[in-house]
Amino acid sequence: MTTPTGTTAEGDPILAKSTDEAGAKPAELLGRTPGQIAWSRFKRNRTGVVCAVITLGYIAAALLAPVISALYGKSPYVFYGLKDSSLLDALGLPVAPNGGMSGDYWFGITPTTGQDIFTNILYGIRTSLGVGVIVVVTATVLGVVVGLAQGYLGGTFDYLVGRFTDMLLALPTQLTAIAFFPIVVNAIVPIDKETPTWVRLVGMWTILALLGWMGMARLIRSITISLREREYIEAAKIAGASPWRIIFKELLPNLATTILVQATLSLPLIITSAAGLSFLGVGFTSPTPDLGRMFSDAAQYYDVDITYLVFPGVALTTFVLAFNLLGDAVRDALDPKTIR
Repeated sequence: MTTPTGTTAEGDPILAKSTDEAGAKPAELLGRTPGQIAWSRFKRNRTGVVCAVITLGYIAAALLAPVISALYGKSPYVFYGLKDSSLLDALGLPVAPNGGMSGDYWFGITPTTGQDIFTNILYGIRTSLGVGVIVVVTATVLGVVVGLAQGYLGGTFDYLVGRFTDMLLALPTQLTAIAFFPIVVNAIVPIDKETPTWVRLVGMWTILALLGWMGMARLIRSITISLREREYIEAAKIAGASPWRIIFKELLPNLATTILVQATLSLPLIITSAAGLSFLGVGFTSPTPDLGRMFSDAAQYYDVDITYLVFPGVALTTFVLAFNLLGDAVRDALDPKTIR
């Protein structure tokens, strides 16, 4: 029971800590940070936890691809079918059934060249993740900067940048990328010389980042416009805070959750866009391992053996689906209005 131990200045009784009949004290209530609350909400989302495990598995496979390849004893850059003529028949197709699957080649080998599909998928995931991460980081930074500037400055700057954003949003992403990719590549390497892999990476990075920042910019702009009218922003201005301090100390911390969720959701879109460019012959080419290029090569043999399409298809689809569901789970965990 609780018993009064005195009175306050207003005459209200001061109650002592309650105890049960056995004399034991109740458990002390501890406060939790927003991060701890979000983590507890995320752990209750079983789909999110499973997708997080799958995503971490893909990331680990991409980072440890050289180690796994060394332990497996195969390389994605070696043409085993050309080194060992017994692996391919006269038509260039694997002799072993199911695309050449065996104890030596777990996922089989590619027609014509006899490359190992398992290691190609490992390094292909690494390529897709690498492109996706650098593009998302670049597009996110660019979108946040432009959106903050639009929302905070407003006026003519907001109008002009908004119309430029509308123009870019009207462009079809894939067709624009196909059209401008040779321009970017030829600006670095002459057209009569072989294009190195790093130049193709720079080309995809540049084009996809320049075509991928507008959604983030619009979202940040709309939130910034609503935040700049809040009382704490007005108080900071009255206190003499500079615009830079208001942006970095007052606005950005309130935008962090939105930025994280939007970046998480945009990564699968960038990965599929990069794979689509490689499938169309614009992105990476042989012998660089890439899931989109594997789709393109396997499409020529789908009527002979669909095995070549199954493994890269399952790998890409599983990763994109898991990351999309993970992004939804992160958004639900960080959004206090979510009741699920």
